[in-house]
Amino acid sequence: MSNQTFHITGQQKQQFQEEGYFVLEKVVPPDHLKMLRNVCDQLVAETDAMIDSGRWQELSGITHKGERYFIEGAYARRPELGKYLFSDYMAEVCRAALGPTSYLFKNQFVVKCAKVGMNFSWHQDSGYIPEPHRPYLSCWCALDDVNEENGTVYLLPWSRVGGGEIQEHVRQEGSNDLVGYFGDDPGVPVTVSAGGIAVFSSATFHRSGANTSGATRRVYLAGYSPEVMPMREGTARQAVPFLKDGVSVAGSITNVSD
Repeated sequence: MSNQTFHITGQQKQQFQEEGYFVLEKVVPPDHLKMLRNVCDQLVAETDAMIDSGRWQELSGITHKGERYFIEGAYARRPELGKYLFSDYMAEVCRAALGPTSYLFKNQFVVKCAKVGMNFSWHQDSGYIPEPHRPYLSCWCALDDVNEENGTVYLLPWSRVGGGEIQEHVRQEGSNDLVGYFGDDPGVPVTVSAGGIAVFSSATFHRSGANTSGATRRVYLAGYSPEVMPMREGTARQAVPFLKDGVSVAGSITNVSD
């Protein structure tokens, strides 16, 4: 999809610089949205099978079967996701928020099941990266209509938390969540239709509520970094080059067939 009419406004760029986020409505085209939903459902089924077979150690400790799922590294398992990850519209998002250089750093599906979907506590995505690093970009794509009833994300503007510095996080017993904000600000809820994207810095605090609706809430979260993210051992984290000098270098990745 060329999506030549899509662009990030100057106001949205300014909001990102000052508050650490902006929200886009109905960005993802229908065929990409259908693909994302199908892959998500397949990977949830595979995750359940892994849990049932006793291979729990292969999964994230913050995944809880039948309640919420964090499915990491989906692109490595389903290369068709490249059609979304390296699309023209995601290139525009990365240029606006990160600049001329970006790498696909991480990607995961986040699913909250109907009625029992768990809360996710206040955190910065950078709080889960122990090595010193430049903040990266989190793109929270709604695969279903999201609202406060079904556990949408809440964002905490930088001006209401004293800036965008990365804070120390502590692990919460029971859920295994990392928590970095303990104030009483409720944050700004993101209410968008399926195909909308909340774009925020990895230094932006966010949380999500429980899913009290009667339907599953699915999200695809992609992280893009301005550099190859470091690791403490002196090696580099895996990164897929996306933009160089503002131009996509993803090549034929976006042409993967269904």
